Amino acid sequence: MSEQASVLVPEQEPSDGGAVKPSGTGILPSHAIRELVRSKAIQGVEDIPSDQIQPASIDLRLGATAYRLRASFLPGSKATVEDRIRQFGMHAIDITDGAVLEVGCVYIVPLLEYLALPPRVWGLANPKSSTGRIDVLTRLITDYAEVFDKVKEGYHGRLYAEIAPRTFSVVVRKGSRLSQLRLRRGTETLSAAMHHRLHEEYRLVDRDLDKKGPFKGIPLTVDMQGEQTDGLLGFRARQHADLIDVENIGYYDPIDYWEPIFAREHKHLILNPGDFYILASKEAVNVPPQYAAEMVAYDTLIGEFRVHYAGFFDPGFGFAESGGAGSRAVLEVRSHEVPFLVEEDQVVGSLLYDKLTDVPDKIYGTRIGSSYQRQGLALSKHFKSYD
Repeated sequence: MSEQASVLVPEQEPSDGGAVKPSGTGILPSHAIRELVRSKAIQGVEDIPSDQIQPASIDLRLGATAYRLRASFLPGSKATVEDRIRQFGMHAIDITDGAVLEVGCVYIVPLLEYLALPPRVWGLANPKSSTGRIDVLTRLITDYAEVFDKVKEGYHGRLYAEIAPRTFSVVVRKGSRLSQLRLRRGTETLSAAMHHRLHEEYRLVDRDLDKKGPFKGIPLTVDMQGEQTDGLLGFRARQHADLIDVENIGYYDPIDYWEPIFAREHKHLILNPGDFYILASKEAVNVPPQYAAEMVAYDTLIGEFRVHYAGFFDPGFGFAESGGAGSRAVLEVRSHEVPFLVEEDQVVGSLLYDKLTDVPDKIYGTRIGSSYQRQGLALSKHFKSYD
């Protein structure tokens, strides 16, 4: 492995977090994350800029080397990621100034960030919204990990991104931000009853909820009418399209990469197995500033398909006071194995809300340059608007 990929966490004991002593349990807000950076609980091979810290997460940056692998892996309880790269790696690619990651291939990239977390603090990772919307599977791996996307309590060590483009080959480079890490203190989460009380207080979606429904969180359905988009329901990704450079913003013509889907009188959509779709929720979503939300992975009890690969919703998303009233959840959807019918008012996913330890000092919205506030049906920020 390269010298940079082998940077280790210093052996000295980290600070206990200094001023980071959040009351109770919950997700750490932006100012608590900054304090973890200041106290060296979160460190970088290079300095961590302020815009890397979001209202309830921190963006993670790719390092300079990508390793092409024979297969995806988890290191397991007795191995580091570097051990597995030496065992299953095929070749190293210098991505400092940009390189192509191809569809159908699996890569591991050591990240520029590493951790020395204090006790009781652990993390969950997810692809950034723009990564999920171009169908690039991105998962976080740590040393000795037995699951993806989870950083164990008090973890000291390097972070790695597994990257597998599924529809579009992509150009990435050192510093590209494909994923994000949400840090948490303790393990308590909101119950079904607490979700309903939160909805009564803040109107989390713009409809009433069935208190006897089978979903723990806030269920969402797909817009099958396209009333706000002149009948446009969504997009299906075209096969064999050109490259997407993840640093190009508002650059690509949607029609070269996506086939538009329009509403029909029957108000349903049949998903082709393996195809990738961008759809929108029928409901407008509201995330109050002292909470964050996550779209949970698909449940096979409601169909053999997956909704929303990039599942984090920041504090303030869709919140009226931060200019987000009317924001829809954009859904990244793929059916597996068999065609699947999605109909009007059919629940396709669920939002789980969780409290923050404190209200963040910045919330999602245009004031901090958020890309998807007040969104309806929207492709990733790499594309020009669809006319």
